[in-house]
Amino acid sequence: MRQARFYAPGDVRMLEVPIPEPGPGEVLVKVEVALVCGTDAKTFRRGHPLLLETSPAPFGHEYCGTIVEVGAGVERFYRGHRVTSANSAPCGHCFFCRRDQASLCEHLQPLLNGAYADYLLVPANIVAVNMLHVPEDMPSERAALVEPLACVLKGLEVGAVGPGMTVGVVGLGPIGLMMVYAATRRGARVIAVERNPHKLEAARALGAQATVDSRSVDDAVQAVRDHTEEGRGVDVAIEAVGRPEVWDFAVGITRRGGVVNLFGGCEEGSVACIDTYRLHYEELCLTAAFHHTPRHVRMAMDVLDRPDFPCDVLITHRYNLEDVVTPLRVMNKEIPAEGFIKAAVIP
Repeated sequence: MRQARFYAPGDVRMLEVPIPEPGPGEVLVKVEVALVCGTDAKTFRRGHPLLLETSPAPFGHEYCGTIVEVGAGVERFYRGHRVTSANSAPCGHCFFCRRDQASLCEHLQPLLNGAYADYLLVPANIVAVNMLHVPEDMPSERAALVEPLACVLKGLEVGAVGPGMTVGVVGLGPIGLMMVYAATRRGARVIAVERNPHKLEAARALGAQATVDSRSVDDAVQAVRDHTEEGRGVDVAIEAVGRPEVWDFAVGITRRGGVVNLFGGCEEGSVACIDTYRLHYEELCLTAAFHHTPRHVRMAMDVLDRPDFPCDVLITHRYNLEDVVTPLRVMNKEIPAEGFIKAAVIP
């Protein structure tokens, strides 16, 4: 079979490798589609301390496919079932799992990697905890969004986003746009901030009540505040870029007593400088949301089954498996692709 492998930053190669055989608890899936995510693009650019601990390594983790073989002891799943899954599964018994912080589980390994291939071997821990049946009428591209959407839904619990709140979403990649969609469906008023006009247009289509083009105004922080009650700032700011200077921007648009969700993951070793006066005297709450839990994975599948879920807005480009490096380079702004938001790779 064909399989993309990550060797080093900027070096992903397509190889011919044997089709794996599933061991106990494992499942072999014929990949119908794999989606390219922002984490993949960052990994392609600089590596990743958690997803790819060794190299060369199989690559890609958002997928939908059909089971072609199951290992001994697998229950609930059989040949011919269409499935998707998260890219990890918590153990359920470590220090963090016992404290209902499953996204910080100390035993998430082995992670799922290798969706950029003809076949994908799903680890036993994920099959047991975080693999889901795909509804018969659900398109593969939609089902493959379950993992990133699960992260979004977990993120929206930070600050208890809900009716009557004003939420600022900074950065409108696929994650940011799903934040816009999900927050508006929870009754929040969303202000979307981005430099790309096409993505701002997508945010409006998904329900954003106001948008700010951060390239076209002299003071983007003030522009966001101008859209809020009495110019005070947003109740919850969600940073969905993963750059320290954008963390600072998210703090700047948040009202006194508000919540800043530092959702975007920065490069290891990055440092952000925060005004301590605002933190203390204005009672700002700085927090973050990482990864997902089994509860959010199942919530995500329910959301994906809604008729209004904006899959066509999010997935804008499609590539053959041999061209998987192209969307990674597009996302890293090495090459252009008009109207690009998220790509599907189809073996």
